[in-house]
Amino acid sequence: MSEVDLSDVVRQRIRGLRQARGWSLDVLAARCRISPSTLSRIETGNRRIDLDQLVALARALGTTIDHLVEPVDDADVIIRPMQHQEPGLTTWVLSRDTAQHGGRLVAKMRITPERRSGPGHLAVHPGREWFTVLSGTALLHLGERQVTIGVGEAAEFSTMTPHSIGALGGPVEILTMFDQEGERAHAESSSEAPGRR
Repeated sequence: MSEVDLSDVVRQRIRGLRQARGWSLDVLAARCRISPSTLSRIETGNRRIDLDQLVALARALGTTIDHLVEPVDDADVIIRPMQHQEPGLTTWVLSRDTAQHGGRLVAKMRITPERRSGPGHLAVHPGREWFTVLSGTALLHLGERQVTIGVGEAAEFSTMTPHSIGALGGPVEILTMFDQEGERAHAESSSEAPGRR
């Protein structure tokens, strides 16, 4: 991306953040101690943005300079997930760094009946988990209960309840999301005891 293109993107981000907050040019200008006419010229591209103005604008808009100037290309949009395979379970992580994305990890999982689940294979860890079934039927072991979740249905539960997810009658594909605690626990259980979840 050329310097001109990046400059245009920065201007669009400043204008977009200002408008998303419902602020007029005058309000943002007052918050960052820039005259409204200077801010207007910055947003329209009729004035170059100085570093001290960029710092003031980022602070006033509640963001960072890094977020205002990060380049835009396909690499920051497209995720090419790597496949992780264990007996009866294939996982594709579909999200980036959880710290930057609300502390949530999103993954697609394909579970087959070969995966051990149910009593003796239940996990407990802090956090919450959510999943929806894309194909097949999932069998959620949740403490003493067994809950069947079909295509188009979703489940959400506290992972402090002993749990595991298995496939009922054939392969099941799910889209799952769990918080940082869940991500850490699943990463540890994958490395210590394949097939447990």
